[in-house]
Amino acid sequence: MQHVDAIAVVAIVGYGEVGRILAEDLRAQGLAVSAFDIRATASMQAHAAQQGVRLAAGVVDAVAGAGLVMSAVTASQTVAVAETCAPGLTEAAFFLDLNSASPGAKQRAAALVDAAGGRYVEGAVMTSVPPYRSRVPLLLGGPHAQALLRPLNAIGFAARVASDRLGVASATKMSRSVMIKGLEAMVIESFTTARHYGVEDALIASLVETFPGIDWEKQAAYFFQRVIEHGRRRSEEVREVAQTVREAGLEPWSAAGTAERQAWVADLADAGLFGERGSPGFARSADWRTEADRLLAQPGADRLLVQAHPSPKD
Repeated sequence: MQHVDAIAVVAIVGYGEVGRILAEDLRAQGLAVSAFDIRATASMQAHAAQQGVRLAAGVVDAVAGAGLVMSAVTASQTVAVAETCAPGLTEAAFFLDLNSASPGAKQRAAALVDAAGGRYVEGAVMTSVPPYRSRVPLLLGGPHAQALLRPLNAIGFAARVASDRLGVASATKMSRSVMIKGLEAMVIESFTTARHYGVEDALIASLVETFPGIDWEKQAAYFFQRVIEHGRRRSEEVREVAQTVREAGLEPWSAAGTAERQAWVADLADAGLFGERGSPGFARSADWRTEADRLLAQPGADRLLVQAHPSPKD
């Protein structure tokens, strides 16, 4: 089997926010980049043309000839993407799975890729991509992780190997997400409730006293923005987080509630509550109170959410 010592061609499956950022950085490194996204919107096509990215009509076409395939889709599609990519993989190509999925899902995806002659590596993205871009802290896992480390970092990444066992990197990421995504949901729920009762200033003063290192006004605005803009993706990720908790033998009470709150905000965003998605003003208020007031204008929204998004069962 021919081993890949250097990467010249990269395929990105999933051309959303993360996929486009990675494409920009890879093209800046002089690499050839192909991409596929099932939506293939006009904005995606324009971005690909501007960056010199080949936006393929099909996933098999996108991955053909690539030494590295990067999967950056919604968490629920982790295994499905690995399955559809597998037939088109070049022999010994690396398949870097960046999706926020449970260790079990990563193991199922790995079996499909490795059976097709590829080399599956799980990737756990440990914080938000936009501020760091391709230098975002990244944990690699699986038997092929060490082989990918040097060529991946040579093209601008900041990866390190967590373990040669599949699932360790993802378990680290998922455990972190119980806290981080849960904190987003708690801030939205807490601050919006406080706004309803007119006690938001007292709430923030109390939080500052307890956690003086956090600018709660700024942090709240950021959390509201991120959940409004990416709540759908986040809710799917947290459902995978809940599955990870189940795989550990615990009932995911916190994670399940977080997924529902994130999905609730996503539903309202899709309905236009926060303006037109993609417009300059969408989810960009510097004051979280503006968005909280919009949420409070939705009577009965929580009751409807329970009907639309029943909690997943074992």
